[in-house]
Amino acid sequence: MLDAADLPDDIAALKAMLIAAQAREVRKDERIERLEKLVAAFKQAAFGRKSEKADPEQFDLALEDLETAMAAIHAEDEADSPPVKQHPKPRVANRGSLPAHLPRIEQIIEPESLICACGGGLHCIGEDVSERLDVVPAQFQVIVTRRPKYACRSCTDGVAQAQAPARLIHGGLPTEATIAHVLVSKYADHLPLYRQAQIMSRQGIDLDRSTLADWVGRPAFELRPVFDALLADLKRSTKLFMDETRAPVLNPGSRKTKTGYFWALARDDRPWDGGAPPAVAFTYAPGRAGHHAERILQGFTGILQVDGYAGYNRLIAPDRVSSDIRLAYCWAHARRKLVEITRNGSAPIAEESVKRIGELYRIEAELRGLDAEARQAGRQARSAPLIADMRVWLGHHRARVAGKSPLGEALADIAKYWDGLCIFLGDGRIEIDNNTVERTIRPIALNRKNTLFAGHDTGAENWATIASLIETCKLNSVDPQAYLTATLTAIVNGHRQSQIDVLMPWNYSRRTNG
Repeated sequence: MLDAADLPDDIAALKAMLIAAQAREVRKDERIERLEKLVAAFKQAAFGRKSEKADPEQFDLALEDLETAMAAIHAEDEADSPPVKQHPKPRVANRGSLPAHLPRIEQIIEPESLICACGGGLHCIGEDVSERLDVVPAQFQVIVTRRPKYACRSCTDGVAQAQAPARLIHGGLPTEATIAHVLVSKYADHLPLYRQAQIMSRQGIDLDRSTLADWVGRPAFELRPVFDALLADLKRSTKLFMDETRAPVLNPGSRKTKTGYFWALARDDRPWDGGAPPAVAFTYAPGRAGHHAERILQGFTGILQVDGYAGYNRLIAPDRVSSDIRLAYCWAHARRKLVEITRNGSAPIAEESVKRIGELYRIEAELRGLDAEARQAGRQARSAPLIADMRVWLGHHRARVAGKSPLGEALADIAKYWDGLCIFLGDGRIEIDNNTVERTIRPIALNRKNTLFAGHDTGAENWATIASLIETCKLNSVDPQAYLTATLTAIVNGHRQSQIDVLMPWNYSRRTNG
């Protein structure tokens, strides 16, 4: 509120102030309207009809744009606000925190004079400290290696010279750190090689995309034994997750693409405090048929948690060739179909089903982090009675719903996979859903969105190899850039195949500290 003492005595100045205030009010109303439209757009992207809302791969990008627009409007609002004598309460915002490991560059800003108005000297009684995040843009440098040659003045027995250090690409320009940077940029940050070439050109480094492709293909070949060891380690587990996602690949001889698939095999025992490190391995296959899953899983025995895709039924068929596998199914997929039905109109049965499944998830949230025995005991005491009641309830309502209706089909799917949906009750290691592996597969989907397709089956296999190591690094809180640099350097220097397990991403910290 304005103070009368702040108002000018001059009538013309007072009129100008009133006109400016009125204009600010108009602009404020316009900004409110714009914010309301942004909120409506956000709701449409998140909760609109399936044909209108953003798919999961685009949602984060849409959300970024909405948040950016809102920030710009807030800045405009702050710029138009009249100055106030007292500091207003800052807008609540999550600005993040600055990690302790980042280097600190201190700057001390002293007053212009340390002499008091009375003539005495000022002494320090405290200080205000603030931190801001700064950045030094990625800068390339040239490593110049000189190897002096030495000869004896007294004889001609030869020349002494140190051996040249090993290189991943013989006679090539990049260090192993540079190669790792290209790999991480492509497979973790989703920057296609032609965009990386454009970024490099801004620093005067002119490289063809084909050159960068060579820098990707060669390490992919060298890293294959590490990937094979990762996949073998996963298959020694007794409980895994599996999922698959499309991998459009250019069909040689035509200008069209064919649809291959990345099959993700994942392990995450952290929810029940298991000892095995989290990991994921992607395997490329030219199709989605169940025999691809059977081939990938050869040698694995135990619990496999999957969604309701029928191709996995081959793994439990009576004439199966694979080892003994039990399938645990996903309550998230069962719930997803019911949620879609509730969004299309009034659906009391679907709504009640969603509510009942939600109760199971609330119990799971409270049990997460306990050991397997405690989780199993909690499920038997709390979830098992709810599921027993749900089975009777679903059976009763299935008889009242048309079998070919969306709700009838959703309830039929739950009944079809009922035994596999209930396996988690008797084993605390099993999750209630397959979301663990779905989270690991999202970066593949985003990379697919940016690059459209792999150029060849071999390119897709390279993609799977490198993405597996990068995503496993992320699961273990390991910096992929540092890991790939160290691992490629170790391989170049002749790391023994018999000790390949040392190169697993979860052993990186031990390697660097030991």
